[in-house]
Amino acid sequence: MSKNTAITNKAARRDYFIVETIEAGLELKGPEVKSIRAGRASLAESFAKVEKGQIFLYHMYISPYEYTLKTEQNELRPKKLLLHRREIDYLIAQISQKRLALIPLKVYFKKSFAKVELAVAKGKKQYDKREAIRRKEAERDISRAKRYKG
Repeated sequence: MSKNTAITNKAARRDYFIVETIEAGLELKGPEVKSIRAGRASLAESFAKVEKGQIFLYHMYISPYEYTLKTEQNELRPKKLLLHRREIDYLIAQISQKRLALIPLKVYFKKSFAKVELAVAKGKKQYDKREAIRRKEAERDISRAKRYKG
């Protein structure tokens, strides 16, 4: 994990085939930025969806910042993703034609701006997940055998 990475979605690479990734800005409020910088957010069940020609991020949990005066914070409010129009049109075409999903992989800060690495992804079937686990275990066994052999 790099120094400026705040939040990652570990389950995304397990549950989806990643076709491509794109960086998008994230529209946040002040206390939400502070909570993300503190690492108090989760991308576990989050996804992006197109609404009225714009892309929104849903179910990204950001815990309320404890030192704010405003007590009314919605932890699961939809967050607008900031993209250029041609990028939005491209993503809409990808999603609708190829039946793909938009899944956030990580949230990080770049020059003090919150960014989301958004993946265009295709869901894995259960047998694909089992095959990946078998492959990972085999690689782990090979590396252990090399380490203890020499």
